[in-house]
Amino acid sequence: MSGAESRLAAAELLHLTIDKRRTLDEAMTLSDTYNALEGSDRGFARAIASSALRHLGWIDQTVQPFLSRPLSATGIEIRALIRAGAAQVWFLDVAPHAAVNATVDAARLTRGARSGGSFLNAALRRVSEAVPPGETLPAEEIWPAWLRARFVGSLGTDGARALAEAQRAEPALHLTAVQDPAALAALIGGTLLPSGSVEAPAGAVEEFPGFADGQFWVQDQAAALPARLLAAKPGERVLDLCAAPGGKTLQLAATGASVTAVDRSAPRLERLRENLARTGLAAEVIVADGEAFAAEAPFDRILLDAPCSALGTLRRHPEGAWIKTEADVARFPGVQARLLEAAARQLAPGGTLIYCVCSPLAAEGREVVGAALSRGTLVRVPVSAAECPGFEDCVTPEGDVLTLPGPSRNCDAFYIARLAPAPK
Repeated sequence: MSGAESRLAAAELLHLTIDKRRTLDEAMTLSDTYNALEGSDRGFARAIASSALRHLGWIDQTVQPFLSRPLSATGIEIRALIRAGAAQVWFLDVAPHAAVNATVDAARLTRGARSGGSFLNAALRRVSEAVPPGETLPAEEIWPAWLRARFVGSLGTDGARALAEAQRAEPALHLTAVQDPAALAALIGGTLLPSGSVEAPAGAVEEFPGFADGQFWVQDQAAALPARLLAAKPGERVLDLCAAPGGKTLQLAATGASVTAVDRSAPRLERLRENLARTGLAAEVIVADGEAFAAEAPFDRILLDAPCSALGTLRRHPEGAWIKTEADVARFPGVQARLLEAAARQLAPGGTLIYCVCSPLAAEGREVVGAALSRGTLVRVPVSAAECPGFEDCVTPEGDVLTLPGPSRNCDAFYIARLAPAPK
């Protein structure tokens, strides 16, 4: 049964993510079948699961006509194996006979799927003969219908389609250098991007030269933009509100500013403390609720990376489209509005505040900022294209930034607005 164990592990990862609403990272820690694998077998199982999650809407829509009953009515093990098999044939260039035979063999390894082997075999043979969904379906149909509608409503059809196309590709790994990004790119054999981030070559980041002595940290190039636009200066008092896991805190600390990092999650702040120690940078780290936090003196600059749906990171976490619900997403704007109001209270006269979220939805970005501006306590400080190398076309007519990935730009989707206290 060569390869059956990898297929079974992939199916278990899919069950844990889609049915149990776990992240893929969590699923990989929970799956005994996956953790029993080694080397390339483990990597292949992860690749199958990741590919299935990236294309799940396509897979489910296309396999349904091949089944004698609704996909949702099949047993959980068989349903996961169908999805794993389809991902191999349509998106991983696995030879159809190998994908079908090994996936059917995987069914024989688990009691819950054993009796459905014939049903699985018939379905996957039809999959192997079918036109791949990428040739017949729009890219945005990889998502559930409710999410597709939200993206189209915020970004238009073309914007949503670009986001979907980006999700279909494996994301690049970006690094932020403590000091000299060009030198870091040369050191690790990476590519210096116009934004100042470094695109890393393939490999384990912990094994790159410079990791152990703290010359860089992992950070998507779009996620690095808010701190750059804040433009903190040495000696200024800077607040990073909702700071964990801390990439932006490290950026701010590297400017020489006096940085206070606040987050309500003590465990996530531990990762920040570890990275501060590794890089040799300094910041005051405080466990507190951002809505209630009040310092004794105001801050010159504040960065608020507010809690959000994280739907701008689906290229790295495609399961988010399926483990989140519309109700989950709807709860964030109220929290974001309260945090923005709390941040504004901490801002010194003449100070600068960056509001950002890793979501392209208007309800979490421009609508939150629009409501804050309407109250008259804050004004927008427009961002210019010259301030956003590599993201010049992402500056909105109002002067905010919405980073969208595309053929020439591998990045997460971030909304960023720069604000200041309204003149009195």
